[in-house]
Amino acid sequence: MKSLGNFPDPFIAEIAGQPDAIRRAAVGLRDRVEALGDVVDAARDRSVLLTGMGASYDACYPLASALARAGRIAPMLDAAELLHFRAGALRRHVLVIAVSQSGSSAEVVRLAELLADRHVPVVAVTNGTGNPLARLATHVFDTRAGDERGPSSMTFAASLVVLAAIGRAIGGEAADQAIHEVGADAERAAVALARLLEEGSLGDEVLDRLGERSTVVLLGRGPARAAAELGALTLKEAAGVLAESFETAQFRHGPLELAGPDLGAVIFATEPETETLDRRVAEELVDDGGSVVVVSRGGEAVPGALGIRIGEVDRSVAPAVAVVPVQLLARRLAILRGREPGTYIRATKVTSRE
Repeated sequence: MKSLGNFPDPFIAEIAGQPDAIRRAAVGLRDRVEALGDVVDAARDRSVLLTGMGASYDACYPLASALARAGRIAPMLDAAELLHFRAGALRRHVLVIAVSQSGSSAEVVRLAELLADRHVPVVAVTNGTGNPLARLATHVFDTRAGDERGPSSMTFAASLVVLAAIGRAIGGEAADQAIHEVGADAERAAVALARLLEEGSLGDEVLDRLGERSTVVLLGRGPARAAAELGALTLKEAAGVLAESFETAQFRHGPLELAGPDLGAVIFATEPETETLDRRVAEELVDDGGSVVVVSRGGEAVPGALGIRIGEVDRSVAPAVAVVPVQLLARRLAILRGREPGTYIRATKVTSRE
């Protein structure tokens, strides 16, 4: 970690703390075999619904895809929409998996109170257990991410690990086997993430490519949408940059008109099913004069684009690795704009009111 210096701000310390946060989350699962089995029992005759807000909501994308591959459709609905407009669907035949870093977000807490009144089982995935969501939930999984003051980094990565175990177990694996497999996946992700952080020039390379562009988009599909959504959120939170996330296919349906010399794009091409399609989008954006960064597992670089390879990391936790270049970009942009990296000007770490 020498290339990161002496951590001149809390945000870089939290970015650098992600490998250990991933490992803590995996270790924390080892004594949760029985709890994971209870979740499987609760899900057996119920439909599964995923919810959260902000980065916690974003972390649900890999789980939604994993459950679908296992034959379980698990819709994602943010807690505010679910609370105010979809609550009629919340009955005892539903199992709600609620992700909240703090466990104190206003919408999530109000939703948990409603679900408790209706005796709807809730699986809480949260950082610590001394919070309202944990107290209201039926089943609680502590991500053990630790203290975090800046935009989500450690909490996002740790949530992915816990959700991966839940997905494997509901999808049919024995609880102990699911935890073992996720532990191995988490270690590979931690090593890959640490390797990216050791590349001291990575943030500057991404800054050189995207820093002067007036429009920034982040594109991803399937589980990689978690990286695209969190990346856009981090650029807004940490640097005040208006960056937007799109599902890559949806980008062709209108937003493609943004293509041109003013566009900067980060394309998360980490999903095998659509990597060829993602590379094609990158090639077209480069041809139109855009500045493009392609984050992939490996393979040949897209000509004219900055290529960043994360290696072979399981798709359930890959977004935690893939988003690192954007986190480093956000920090550098914040400094250039005279902001203290990782601090909030108008928002707060925990959104306590709607």
